[in-house]
Amino acid sequence: MMDKMLVVIFDNESEAYEGFEVLHDLQIEGSIDVYTKTVIARDASGKIVVKKKDDLDPVGTGVGLIAGSLIGMFGGPLGMVAGAGVGAFGGVVSDLAHLEISQNFLTELEKSMQPGNAALVAEVYEEWTLPVDTQMEALGGIVLRYTRKEALNGQIERDAAALQANLGELEAEYHQATGEARVKLLKKVDLARGRLQAAQDDIQARIEMSQVETDAKIKYLQEQAARESGERKARREARIAKLQAEQKRRSDLLKQAWEHTKEAMK
Repeated sequence: MMDKMLVVIFDNESEAYEGFEVLHDLQIEGSIDVYTKTVIARDASGKIVVKKKDDLDPVGTGVGLIAGSLIGMFGGPLGMVAGAGVGAFGGVVSDLAHLEISQNFLTELEKSMQPGNAALVAEVYEEWTLPVDTQMEALGGIVLRYTRKEALNGQIERDAAALQANLGELEAEYHQATGEARVKLLKKVDLARGRLQAAQDDIQARIEMSQVETDAKIKYLQEQAARESGERKARREARIAKLQAEQKRRSDLLKQAWEHTKEAMK
């Protein structure tokens, strides 16, 4: 199983607080790993406010940005999510893209969370869904899950290649053009190089964010493993090894895309 975004919708804040403690108990007994968790609520105007957070975030800001970005996006009425690609919401959408959270998941959340409701938002690792589902449903919670997409890295590489090809075509035209056409093409070349530079910066940011997040998770898991023994300790150590392998694969793909943009910028 993979790391998941977990959102449990409750009728009210009281039930969400109970869910918060249940998630903590499941973590203590070893049923799941909880990287970060937060309780949020939707008021009568449709705005989302933070109600409760971990006293000590076990993984720091790298993973905490996942819940934080959701909260930031829903700082206004949930109905504004559909238009969040521009204006003040643009930065939040960028964060969510880094975190590989889809618009479909946000739309499902928007439909499920009504004014007066509260939600437990967390990132978890679970080998099976039954422990969480059983406990949360007993409290009246609606459990939503989203597995972060590995496919995004491939899309980044394809987008970078497309930008690179576009720049190459424009530069070829520029070198053959004369007069006013050459001047117009130069502007297009500059714009294309700017888009490619932005893509390069975005890839670098993704590499750094991914590493920070993985390092935080590994540190947390190592601290847990240090207090364990036997089969539970072995499972935790296997999880650490898997995280390290996943991070290497992800970084290699992103670095390959970054190298392509670097070559095109020469």
